[in-house]
Amino acid sequence: MKQNRWILLALVAVLMSSCYSHRVIGYLQEPTEKNKLPQYDSVGYEPYRIHVNDEIIYRLITLDESIFNTISAGSGSGSQNVNAYRVHADGTVDIPFLKPISLVGLTEREAQETLQAAFREIIPDASVKLALYNKYFSVIGDAKSGRYFIYKERMNIFQALAMTGDVQNSGDRRHIRIIRPRDGGEEPEVLEFDLRTNSIIDSKYYYIYPNDVIYVARTSSSFYKVPSYVGFLGMITSSVALLTSVLNYVVTIERDVQANTQSK
Repeated sequence: MKQNRWILLALVAVLMSSCYSHRVIGYLQEPTEKNKLPQYDSVGYEPYRIHVNDEIIYRLITLDESIFNTISAGSGSGSQNVNAYRVHADGTVDIPFLKPISLVGLTEREAQETLQAAFREIIPDASVKLALYNKYFSVIGDAKSGRYFIYKERMNIFQALAMTGDVQNSGDRRHIRIIRPRDGGEEPEVLEFDLRTNSIIDSKYYYIYPNDVIYVARTSSSFYKVPSYVGFLGMITSSVALLTSVLNYVVTIERDVQANTQSK
């Protein structure tokens, strides 16, 4: 019986170590000497600036219907089909009826003001509404992979991952990576960070920008983990039941052997 007790205690200890704890998957944890979470500096939000190969869409507003109809017919901006205009390698965009306009490096607001000023050279009362067309980020790895629309300014990493249904428990929250393109033919920037620390808020890892790729790796120990305490209790119940059956079987065999030996 004493031996059986130790076996049961060892089994419970092994199963307890196979559960996902708050320290492993919890968000916004306070960095301490015990959990060794990193402390990131707060840098604030920087608005996105237009890159080469980005695409813009715009809407022209004017009281002059004849000019509006002429430009809309040439650009397609008055139809239901959206015409997107790509930023070329030299940083310019070709807009119908206008000279090439340089937009690379500008924020959406700055690009809107630049395009509006160009239109006002030929249409005095022109007003322009401009937006980035390729306002998407992508997710790969141990989350719901796919491409997702950035529906608001200053979207953060938690809002982005919430659109995927959150990182799976087997995902490595200690080493989340964001692959971020850069202009000028440079290699993409790779940002690696620990998603669990509360100091991620307002850090350089916090905000998501167009064309970002979020990569969530799988932890090497995930094979031995159970997804929830329901699964954990199920494992304990089934394991204890199996162990009890085996021990009862062994005890029964020992009794039969002893009985046969005594009868002889």
